[in-house]
Amino acid sequence: MHEYVFVPATEPDDAVIVLLHGSDGRETDLLPFADRLAPTAAKISIRGAVATPGGYAFFHRFPDRGIDEQDLAARVSPLTELIRIALTVHGLRPRPIALGFSNGAIMAAAVLQTQPEVFSGAILVRPLSPFTVAPDQVLNAVPVLILDGAHDERRTRGDGRVLAETLRRAGADVQHEVLPTGHLISDVDERIAGLWMQRATNSTK
Repeated sequence: MHEYVFVPATEPDDAVIVLLHGSDGRETDLLPFADRLAPTAAKISIRGAVATPGGYAFFHRFPDRGIDEQDLAARVSPLTELIRIALTVHGLRPRPIALGFSNGAIMAAAVLQTQPEVFSGAILVRPLSPFTVAPDQVLNAVPVLILDGAHDERRTRGDGRVLAETLRRAGADVQHEVLPTGHLISDVDERIAGLWMQRATNSTK
């Protein structure tokens, strides 16, 4: 079962950001990053429902670290239902922006590809394609930022590019950057994500 932390907006009608942490993480991990990106925005920071040795994840992997696509697909609807409930409970407008890292970025991409009405945009840091065969959904110019690390030891070169091309074919407005970093979030990620967030939030006001 998912748990979440809610941080209210400090400006009326400001953006809403849904935070999805990485493998072995928890719901507080991305709050400092999100606060620097959008200090006045409301945040719904969610804990993955899968217990791991170091914390939590949003879906299971196979022993070879491959994505269990069946498990991932089955976990999309419970997550999006929680998001809808949280938006209603806290009196927030629908269609938040997703901020996902690693495991959480893969889950955010899965939501985009299966329930595109849920998010108005997404920042995907170190993602992979959730599905071998992408679902047949239209993304209607939803803005997406994909941030890869050129020296990411957990990814194969080109993983982010494949997802970017898949989302573009579905109609998303994708900005894809390969940064001189490893797997962890860096200052360069924050700078680029901050500029993207400013444009995305201004366009929805």
